[in-house]
Amino acid sequence: MQTRRAALLGLLALAGCGLTPVFGTGGQAQVLHNAVRLAAPDTVAGFRLRERLEERLGVATSPRFGLNVDLTSAPTPATITTDGDTTRFNLEGAANWALTDMAGLELATGTVNTFTSYSATGSTVATQAAANDAADRLAVALADLIAARLILAAADLPQ
Repeated sequence: MQTRRAALLGLLALAGCGLTPVFGTGGQAQVLHNAVRLAAPDTVAGFRLRERLEERLGVATSPRFGLNVDLTSAPTPATITTDGDTTRFNLEGAANWALTDMAGLELATGTVNTFTSYSATGSTVATQAAANDAADRLAVALADLIAARLILAAADLPQ
């Protein structure tokens, strides 16, 4: 009984706090929904990044903004055996992004960084498959970071 009462009081407090969900009706992300034309490198990683951003922001049916993204990534050895063999790599990535209006005026910019890892202990084919999977995961993670920054910036965008 006490737990139920506390839950109801908590819901009432949240309802009265004035916060709105970011993706809900009237949320600040609504200004970006289906309104961002994406430009990313014409690579597999660029495709994965565009795909994930379209999942988060929607496909630009009537673009009001342009988003240009440049990607970089590089593997670095993370684990090296006493024999000098690398058994694990970190794939470090960065994405520089710029949000513009359709006239080309820069509205927001930033850089996001993250990394993912993969094992190099299997066969050559298994290692290559693991590296490809890591590159896909890295592109998705960078896209999520960009989307989060865009949502924060959306409060200052023209409605």
